[in-house]
Amino acid sequence: MNYLFHLYLSGDDPDILTGNFMGDFVKGRLTDAYPDKLRRGIELHRRIDSFAQNHAAFTASRKRLGADFGLYRGIMVDIFYDHFLAVGWRQCSTEALPDYLKRARASVEARRDQLPERLKGLVPVIFEELIPSYLHAEGVTDALRRMSRRVPRANPLASGGLELTRHYRLLQEDFHAFLPDIRGFAEETLRR
Repeated sequence: MNYLFHLYLSGDDPDILTGNFMGDFVKGRLTDAYPDKLRRGIELHRRIDSFAQNHAAFTASRKRLGADFGLYRGIMVDIFYDHFLAVGWRQCSTEALPDYLKRARASVEARRDQLPERLKGLVPVIFEELIPSYLHAEGVTDALRRMSRRVPRANPLASGGLELTRHYRLLQEDFHAFLPDIRGFAEETLRR
């Protein structure tokens, strides 16, 4: 869901980047089934998610969204923050976003045999369609609609794009408060 954010926070190691990228697709305890750095990337993913869920700015963003979105608010904020990262990419990186995505995808594809089966077929969609669509609010709306159809039970995600436009400025302020903290947390985690 917030693939760009996880890629961005991975640093330069291709194995850690790939592990962080695949984190949503690996459940349960981590075993020796994954090489050390890939496992570290998965652990980084989990720590980033935990840090985000407990951060004041992320919590403020969740609370801005309508109560009828319930537990889906966290998923929506993840995607909204990917949008703000994509839109403000030039302030976060000296590498152009298309070049970064090309390099990150090459790292992931080089470790394709380590990816969970479910993720393998999604790699082109994520890098060619999903992340680039986050550059525009309409792309976020479309992503939420597609996600809504994939969830087996009734859910409000299809109308989630309206929440982005309704609270855009405040959500963006929350994102800017969150970004330096999560970046510092990820860097510190990688140093350990």
